[in-house]
Amino acid sequence: MDATESISADQASGRPAIFRGWRLWAIVGGASFLLLWLFFRGSKKDPGSNPAGRPVPVTVIQSRKGDMAVRISGLGTVTALNNVTVRSRVDGQLVRVAFSEGQLVREGELLAEIDPRPFKVQLMQAEGQFAKDRAAFQNANADLQRFQSLVKQGIISSQQLDTQVSAVAQFEASLEADQATIESAKLNLVYSRITAPISGRVGLRLVDVGNIVKATDANGLVTIAALQPINVVFAVPADNIQQVLSQNAKTTKLPVEAWDRDLRTRLGTGTLAAIDNQVDPGTGTVRLKALFSNENRALYPNQFVNAQLLVDTLRGVVIVPTAAVQRSPQGAFVYVVKADGTVELRNVEVQGTDGDDTAVSKGLSGGETIVTDGLEKLRPGSKVALPKAAGAKG
Repeated sequence: MDATESISADQASGRPAIFRGWRLWAIVGGASFLLLWLFFRGSKKDPGSNPAGRPVPVTVIQSRKGDMAVRISGLGTVTALNNVTVRSRVDGQLVRVAFSEGQLVREGELLAEIDPRPFKVQLMQAEGQFAKDRAAFQNANADLQRFQSLVKQGIISSQQLDTQVSAVAQFEASLEADQATIESAKLNLVYSRITAPISGRVGLRLVDVGNIVKATDANGLVTIAALQPINVVFAVPADNIQQVLSQNAKTTKLPVEAWDRDLRTRLGTGTLAAIDNQVDPGTGTVRLKALFSNENRALYPNQFVNAQLLVDTLRGVVIVPTAAVQRSPQGAFVYVVKADGTVELRNVEVQGTDGDDTAVSKGLSGGETIVTDGLEKLRPGSKVALPKAAGAKG
């Protein structure tokens, strides 16, 4: 008899409505409780708490013994060793540009040329004045020799001789001034050819042919940045500066590597060149400068790079992937796969980290199989399913 029939029977027997309603809700509640109990019983599974349950698929690797570098990383900026704004030293019209934008130039190479004709005219005028004054000097010097003879004969007074000596000295001084004017005109003629003061890469041209350039122009003609060698300025935490200072005292050539932003490509290798003399109170860091030969020209001025300073090398330590090391309130630990296919939680002591590698000083030996992926599903004693290649290797 179903619930509808039961209600009809109650109505036929004349029972009160409150008893008929209570029986209906009791039947519905009992059925709901039974369904919920069956649902939770079927879904309650915890592979971690049941070591004998289904194996957990994981990725593993063997720990190894070896040497590991200890590096200090910092964000750095590439700076040119020399950065020069090329300016004209004389005023005149720009008649030639001998470089291409972005070109690599050597020191002394011609960059531009100013109209040399005005400076050639100045040189000719200076040489003409020198010739004129030289002729006057020669004449005055000849008169001096005659006056000296006439004084001995008593024909002229010594005062006239002194006057002639002074005239000769004046013409001699004029010749020296004329020679200086000639050298100045020659120098201006040299300055009309603008050459590279340093070797490096030229930037974008700031003045076009036909413009009048002056020695007082602020912008100049072009800039040149020296690329070989080149500097990288980067900052390291102030807590690490004592380690840097102690290692720098032992050797004057601490290696520094420059990497791209993604730490995938090494752009160059250099050496530590200088350490700043103070801590930046705003960032709590100390600035360091490294020198790179930049033979492949991969480093570019004002480029952001990741600098890595090698400060020490740990010898004979156990090395594991950084992803395998987990943290808990009790310290660092790893999961070690035992011979029976279960895992063991092993507390370890971390000595240092270098990128994807971590050095373990205690708690682990070389050659042990440790879990690197699937750690979130594991508990001590959990069974694991190893990849075929990893299983064969282990």
